[in-house]
Amino acid sequence: MEQKIALVTGGNRSIGLETARQLAQQGVHVIIGSRRRGQGVEAAMQLQLQGLSVETVELDVSSRNSIVAAADEIARRHGRLDILVNNAGILGDAPGSASQQSVSDWRLVFDTNLFGVIELTQALLPLLHKSPAGRIVNVSSVLGSISLHATPGALDAFKNISAYNVSKSALNAWTLHLAYELRDTAIKVNAIHPGYVKSDMNKGGGELDIPTGARTSVELALIGSEGPSGSFSHLGETLPW
Repeated sequence: MEQKIALVTGGNRSIGLETARQLAQQGVHVIIGSRRRGQGVEAAMQLQLQGLSVETVELDVSSRNSIVAAADEIARRHGRLDILVNNAGILGDAPGSASQQSVSDWRLVFDTNLFGVIELTQALLPLLHKSPAGRIVNVSSVLGSISLHATPGALDAFKNISAYNVSKSALNAWTLHLAYELRDTAIKVNAIHPGYVKSDMNKGGGELDIPTGARTSVELALIGSEGPSGSFSHLGETLPW
């Protein structure tokens, strides 16, 4: 069997880097997508020194030109893609409540967390269709669960990151639409919640370590033909949309 090829966006640090490590430990050849090439090269070298099959590509998911260039580079190098982990995401520069967060900040967050995911996935779908078993994993958050948003008190602790929350709700909805579109193909599409992880994004706050935070992405990236498509989960538990 040919070695599987995966792209992990935002793979140069934190949960993304650990996702790349765990996939490579399972025998996957991993391409680390990094907004800054130097940081991607450094991350790739770190994993290569551990004997893992890793390379890097410069990729800013909020830039159309960067997406096109990265997709072209992956096509030239490999001719196909087996796994896409849409891991890159941001909280936003100016947190605030639903009516206080500026429209410019909403656009900034959505450009990375939603539109960047859509545009990159569209650019790579031709390569994923060349895989005998393509897998797309969208790293979402339980904070995007509208069902949980509607629970009294659920938003009390997270009311000041409205743009982030809503961007993940939109990502979840798009995941369902894409899974439905691809239902008769070999490609499976799923959303995951990594957990409340001690990561760079929340400045070390959280409950789970980074290796645990990467586990759900890796599990969904490696599911077999019997695995789900159009699901939202965390460590094997189905989450409410």
